Amino acid sequence: MSTATASDPAQTKVPAAAGLIVIALIVVYIVWGSTYLAIRVYVEQAPPMVGMGSRYFTAAVLLGILLSFKGGVRRLRVTRRQLAGCAFLGLMLPVLGNGMVSVGEDLGAPSGVTALLIAIAPLMITIFRFSAGDRPRGLTVLGVMLGFVGLGYLVLADRGTNSHVPLGASLIVLFASTCWAFGSWVQPRLTLPRDAFVMTVHEMWTGGVMLLVIGTIKGERLHLGAYSGKIWFAWGYLVVFGSMIAFTAYVWLLSNAPISLVATYAYINPVVAVILGGIILSEPVTHAVLIGGGIIVAAVAIVISVERPRRPTVAPPPPLPAVPAVPAAPDPVD
Repeated sequence: MSTATASDPAQTKVPAAAGLIVIALIVVYIVWGSTYLAIRVYVEQAPPMVGMGSRYFTAAVLLGILLSFKGGVRRLRVTRRQLAGCAFLGLMLPVLGNGMVSVGEDLGAPSGVTALLIAIAPLMITIFRFSAGDRPRGLTVLGVMLGFVGLGYLVLADRGTNSHVPLGASLIVLFASTCWAFGSWVQPRLTLPRDAFVMTVHEMWTGGVMLLVIGTIKGERLHLGAYSGKIWFAWGYLVVFGSMIAFTAYVWLLSNAPISLVATYAYINPVVAVILGGIILSEPVTHAVLIGGGIIVAAVAIVISVERPRRPTVAPPPPLPAVPAVPAAPDPVD
C-alpha cells in the first residue's frame, strides 16, 4: 500500500531512511504502550473526553510554537482541503480512537486488556485493504493472524482477569480500535500537508476541539484544584510523550512506511502494557503472558520482514549509441 499523501501525486516522494523508520517505530512501540497506564491513572479522578481534548489541544499549541520558532508562522499555513483532511483524521484518531479508549477505561476496562482489544487494528486494516482491492502478501496476512492467535491465547488462558471487564467498555474500545484503523488506512488517500509535523498540529488541535465540545455537551467539567499530583503527572506525560512525541512519530510513519509495518505497534503495545503492569502494579507475569508474548513477537518479525521498506531499484543507464568505425586510410601506392 502506498503511504504517500495525496497532496501532490505527481511529485515523486523520496523514501525515508530505514534508520528513521526504526527509531519512530521504537517510540510508538514503547511510549504508546505506556499511555494506556497513564490514561487509566488519569480517568480515576478526571473526566475522559475533556481530559483527552485538553491533552491534544495543548500538545498542538506547544508543537505549533516549536515549529513557528524554526520556520515561522507561515509554516503552519494549509489549504482548506488540507485542513479538512486533518480534521477528518482528528475525528478518526484523537476523537473516535483515543477519546473512546479513555471512555472505555473510565467505564472499567483495565489498561492491559484495553491494549489487547486495540490490537484488532491490524486485522481491520487488512480488511479495509481487501475491500479496496489491495491484496496484502500472504505472509502479511499470516503474520496478522498469528498475532491474533497470540493475543487470543493471552485472553483465553486467563479467564479470571478478563471476566471482570465490562462488556460495554470492551465494545467501546473495540469500536475505538476500528476507527483508529480506518483513519490510519485512509490517511494516504486524503489531501494533507506534506510536512508531517504540520499535519500533526492541525490533526491534534481539530481533534482536541471536538473532544472538548463533546465532553462539554456530555456535562464533563474540569476541577483543576481537585486532582492529585499523579493525575497531573499522567496528563503531562500524555501531552508531551503520548501526543507531541509518539503521535507525531505515528503520523510520520503513516506517510513513510508500509501500513502493515506501522500496524505492528498493536502487537507490541500490549506487551509493554503488561510489563509495566507487572513493574508498577505488581501484576503477575503468567505463562499466558510468556507464551502469548512469544507468539506476538514472532508475528511482528514476520510482518516486519515482509513489509520492511525496500530501496527502489535503479535501472542501469541505457548503452551509449555505437560510434561507427572510421575506415582505415588506404595504404599509399608506391
